[in-house]
Amino acid sequence: MKPARFEYHAPADVEEAVALLAGLGDEAKAIAGGQSLVPMLALRLAAFGHLVDLRRLDELRGIEHRGRAVWIGAGTTQATIQRSDEVRTAVPLLARATPLIGHFQIRSRGTVGGSLAHADAAAEYPAVALTLDAELEALSPRGRRVIPAARFLTGTWSTALAEDELLTGVVFPARQGRCGFAVEEFARRSGDFAIAGAAVAVGLGTDGRIDRCAIGLFGLGPTACRAPEAEQALVGSEPAEETADDIGHSAMSGLDSVPSDLHGSADFRRRVGAAMVARAWRHAVQEALHD
Repeated sequence: MKPARFEYHAPADVEEAVALLAGLGDEAKAIAGGQSLVPMLALRLAAFGHLVDLRRLDELRGIEHRGRAVWIGAGTTQATIQRSDEVRTAVPLLARATPLIGHFQIRSRGTVGGSLAHADAAAEYPAVALTLDAELEALSPRGRRVIPAARFLTGTWSTALAEDELLTGVVFPARQGRCGFAVEEFARRSGDFAIAGAAVAVGLGTDGRIDRCAIGLFGLGPTACRAPEAEQALVGSEPAEETADDIGHSAMSGLDSVPSDLHGSADFRRRVGAAMVARAWRHAVQEALHD
C-alpha cells in the first residue's frame, strides 16, 4: 500500500518546526528517522495531512556531558549512541539497550527522540528512560518545559507531549558510585520487538547494601513501567540476601494488564518477564559488586 497524500515541510530550525506544528494542529506530524511512522503511514494505520521533517535540524543532534548528567538531542540516531564512548561510560544502560533495537539499518536512521515519542510498549528506550529517571525536554510556542520520564508515557503510542510540542532532548543521570546495569529481552527473532524485557539499575552504598534500585519492564503492558514494590523491598538489603528468581516473580506481581496476542499469552509473558528480570538482576548486581 501507499500512504495517503500529505504535504511535506522541511523547516530550517527548531523554532520554525514548532511554529508549523502549532499552526497546523492535529493534521501535522513530526518525522525524524521515520522507522516507525513510515510503515504506519504505508499501511494506512495512521494518516496526516502534513509531515514536518526534522532531519535538517542540527540543534536536535548531539551528545553532551553536563555536570552529573548526559544530554542527548532528540534527533541523535541510535547508531550514533551505539558508537559513543561517552554514553558507554556515563550511561551504560542506554548503551547496552541500543544494539537490541531492530537491525543496524534501522538504528542508522532511527532516533532517540523518535523512539521515545512513538512510545511503543515493547521498545527499549522508553524503558531505559523510565528506569534511569531521565528528563525529557520539550519546546512549544509557550516555551520550554521538562517532563520527568515517569509522567511522559501515558498509554499505548501516547505521551504527555501536547500537539504543538516538539521533543528536543533527553537528560540521563550519569553513572555515579558503585552501581551496575543490565538489560535483557526475549524476542522470537533477533531484531523483533520484545515479547518481554527488563532493564535493571542497582547502586550499593558504602556498607555494601543496596541504596538505589530500579526495575523497568517492557512488552508487559500498554507502556513501559516500573516495579515499585519489588524495588522498595530491595533497598536496604544486601545483594546476596535476595535470590534473582524471587525478584523476578516479585516484579511481575503488580502487573494487571499484560497483553495476550499471537506472540504469547499473558501468563507466558509473565513467566518470560520474570526470567528477564532475574537475568538482568544477576548481571547488574555482579557489575556493582565488582565496581
